[in-house]
Amino acid sequence: MDGTVIGKRLETLRIEHRDLDTAIGALIDGGSADQLQLARFKKRKLRLRDEIAMLEDQMIPDIIA
Repeated sequence: MDGTVIGKRLETLRIEHRDLDTAIGALIDGGSADQLQLARFKKRKLRLRDEIAMLEDQMIPDIIA
């Protein structure tokens, strides 16, 4: 993938990660937190974080010292 495609994908993933953070907070603050839904949101958020980290690593060129 080239830098432009990776950058757009990163932006999309970061937005989704932020939205999940908001959804998790709302679910917890709502009082009647569905534990299964909460666990799914948290798991998805972790997967997104891992994918974001992987793509960020691809954006940094390898430097052979």
